[in-house]
Amino acid sequence: MPRQIISTPDAPAAIGPYSQAVRVCDTIYLSGQIGLDPASMQMVEGIDAQIVRVFDNLKAVAAAAGTTLDATAKLNIFLTDLGNFAKVNEVMARYFKEPYPARAAIGVKELPRGALVEADAVLVIG
Repeated sequence: MPRQIISTPDAPAAIGPYSQAVRVCDTIYLSGQIGLDPASMQMVEGIDAQIVRVFDNLKAVAAAAGTTLDATAKLNIFLTDLGNFAKVNEVMARYFKEPYPARAAIGVKELPRGALVEADAVLVIG
């Protein structure tokens, strides 16, 4: 099966040379999402709003691929301040149910556009 490019106006347009997501067979690779509002392409304010926006963006891309975040096998979360880890857990619990996906939380120095959080995901369907 050739690669299928996934795209939706319900998530921010790519801000570089990449696709929002790529499907290969039963695996969908979601590019990293930051707290950009898809309508304005502006960063939402504050860590709480950015975390919600990141998961909303991932959810929108999953929907464009014909699935939901329930298909997530692996989630990577990047934080500029690991002190916000508990906030991510709190919001994540609203978007995922058990059994939860595998996950990594990684502290980084900085993220694109001054984002405080970014997440990408690998979904497996079928």
